[in-house]
Amino acid sequence: MHQQPQNVFRFQKHRKKPSRLLSRSRASSALGMLLVLMFLALPNLALAEDALDSGDTAWLLTATALVLFMTIPGLALFYGGLVRVKNVLSLLMQCFSLTGLITIIWIVIGYSIAFDTTGMSMKVTNAHSFFGGLGKVFLKGVNADSLSGTIPETVFICFQMTFAIITPALIAGAFAERMKFSAMLWFMGIWSIIVYAPICHMAWAGDGSYFGDILGALDFAGGTVVHVNAGIAALVAALMVGKRLGYPEIPMPPHNLTLTVIGASMLWVGWFGFNAGSALAADGAAGMAMLVTQISTGTAAVVWMFIEWIKYKKPSVLGIVTGAVAGLVAITPASGSVGPGGALVIGFASGAICFWGATSLKHSLGYDDSLDAFGVHGIGGIVGCLLTGIFAAEGLGGMGMDKSIGAQLGSQFISLVVTILWSGIGSFIILKVVDRAVGLRVKYNDEQEGLDLALHNERGYNL
Repeated sequence: MHQQPQNVFRFQKHRKKPSRLLSRSRASSALGMLLVLMFLALPNLALAEDALDSGDTAWLLTATALVLFMTIPGLALFYGGLVRVKNVLSLLMQCFSLTGLITIIWIVIGYSIAFDTTGMSMKVTNAHSFFGGLGKVFLKGVNADSLSGTIPETVFICFQMTFAIITPALIAGAFAERMKFSAMLWFMGIWSIIVYAPICHMAWAGDGSYFGDILGALDFAGGTVVHVNAGIAALVAALMVGKRLGYPEIPMPPHNLTLTVIGASMLWVGWFGFNAGSALAADGAAGMAMLVTQISTGTAAVVWMFIEWIKYKKPSVLGIVTGAVAGLVAITPASGSVGPGGALVIGFASGAICFWGATSLKHSLGYDDSLDAFGVHGIGGIVGCLLTGIFAAEGLGGMGMDKSIGAQLGSQFISLVVTILWSGIGSFIILKVVDRAVGLRVKYNDEQEGLDLALHNERGYNL
């Protein structure tokens, strides 16, 4: 932490007692010098609010690594274990390739659209609201001395990049085992620019942001930006790509639940960087975000386990880890706003409602969301966003809000509707264009053979 230099004055004791006039003169001089020093120090005092804080920086560096750890290897292993053995490498390849692709896109234009507030933008008022400017394209103006609050802007860029990476990777679970690799890259690349970055801008760009500033909606770490956004895109993609061959008549059980449990464990640990890191400081808000994340996750995991136990007579490993992810998703928008009591309720609600979404709802509507990207992330994100508007209230143990519960729920609901429409319509259009250009789905024989061999000329089970 940088500290302002201190001037130390040493006064020597004279042997002879100075005259009263001399004492007054020296006192006046000392007072004058003090006033001058205070005047000179004012600019430094004003700038001290934006000075780099080494503690905040160290925590954000750690949080950035944790969030990247969530995608590779966390999500890759979680998803990889859930598919059939002939498609495991294709899932790992998707997560790894998206990490590289979105890194490039974020640096070139994604960060600018999400966080730049100059230049071209879509407006509701005189402030920038829907779409960022192009002033940060190729990270123009960013250097080692650039600050974002109390941390280097380079660290903030990298931290937000990890969010931009994991969001499209979540979508991949919906069309697992049947989408062309080339189509996936085109869809995710365009989606990150046209859908993800504007939603990110609406929520987190600061003054003038449509969700955060104009609506006053609360989304601490990505309920709308990441989970609802990805969940709706996942549902649209699953519907447009179509069902896997033989679904649901042919059983398609996970090939390796050990990998899935390892991946889920990594997600749980990495999520502390996701939520507590979103405080952008090593402070009490980060500590509370970490605590409520743990509470919600543990609660949702146990709730899912007991529902399965009651309904199917036996609890499953797949069920408890899926429940944990549901709790992580739902607490994400609320992690900076609710207290332990609210986290318990959010964990309970997400465990129960996401179980319904991933089982009863999916089966009754008949869509093939392969790895329950919509059932867990879409529905869990919606649950968390709405309950944030209730349990953020100070009277319910939350951090407090400027509105009544009813008004806050209204803001939360509008932000959800905008996200659902933006993501749903945007995803549909992009998928239609990509389908016309390269086709969305692999050939019948390729799907039968498995995407590992058909698309990547490798077999995961030879390892």
